[in-house]
Amino acid sequence: MKEKATVVKHTGSHYLLSKLPEWNVFSAVIKGKLRLKGFNATNPIAVGDMVAYHMEDENTAVISEILPRKNCIVRRAANLSKQTHVIAANIDMAYLIVTIDFPETKPAFVDRFLVTCEAYNVPVKILLNKTDLYTENHAGMIDEFKGIYSNAGYRIDEISAIAGNGIERLKDEIKDKVVLFAGASGVGKSSLITAIDPSLTLKTGEISDAHNQGRHTTTFYEMHPISSGGFIIDMPGIRGFGLVDFKPEEISLFFPEMFRIAEECRFAPCTHTHEPGCAVKQAVEDGEIPYQRYMSYLGMLEENGKYR
Repeated sequence: MKEKATVVKHTGSHYLLSKLPEWNVFSAVIKGKLRLKGFNATNPIAVGDMVAYHMEDENTAVISEILPRKNCIVRRAANLSKQTHVIAANIDMAYLIVTIDFPETKPAFVDRFLVTCEAYNVPVKILLNKTDLYTENHAGMIDEFKGIYSNAGYRIDEISAIAGNGIERLKDEIKDKVVLFAGASGVGKSSLITAIDPSLTLKTGEISDAHNQGRHTTTFYEMHPISSGGFIIDMPGIRGFGLVDFKPEEISLFFPEMFRIAEECRFAPCTHTHEPGCAVKQAVEDGEIPYQRYMSYLGMLEENGKYR
């Protein structure tokens, strides 16, 4: 008899499942090939996936089917092939943790992650962490960052895992939800999760002085139950976020500030690169669309190998 459960951790070919919202974890395996239609992914099953399984014997659960996903977060596989690596599935909210300094989160990383959330229907919010470390010298950078992404329509919260600023508000938001904590290496994801629930003793890494980047501390994708309610999927800190399966004419659709005015372009479809009468290019010139975001967009076109 088949039953259903959620994948809460995977390490290679072994998985841990639980029937959320209950937290009663048990192990499972896959026998044979298992793929979700429409996904050419390096990992057939991701944390957050709902799966059907049966008990082969008293101790062995065998996953037989991946149930349809409401959304997912994907990135290009580490070998830079066209294959997709699914980070997590069925997410109620993705929290992108960024830092203005200590280390600086690169705009290209932020924009690629946000585009992926837009494309795969994942609600996203930006958490500006380490506010306890910022001085008056950082005020201009913070205002510029908030201006860029507020203009695009994203919500931004300033928080501090160390000082505790914004932690209670975050607990309330997470309650009864499955959320993803994502970010580049060194932004303080593990410290933030520990601040939300001190009983979770996750590894934290020091910042490398040589490169001002964080050392990787999370090895596997894993879901954690939070004592105040809800579940957090911890994404390993990464230094790049490659897009995959995007057509050049689609990318601008996932920049909300471009999408809002693209219908005013003289030609359709418009790549917003060389066409006359392009409303997006005009908005960049007028300062209505930040130049930084437009340059990120051009970089994504180049990454697809369709723009030179």
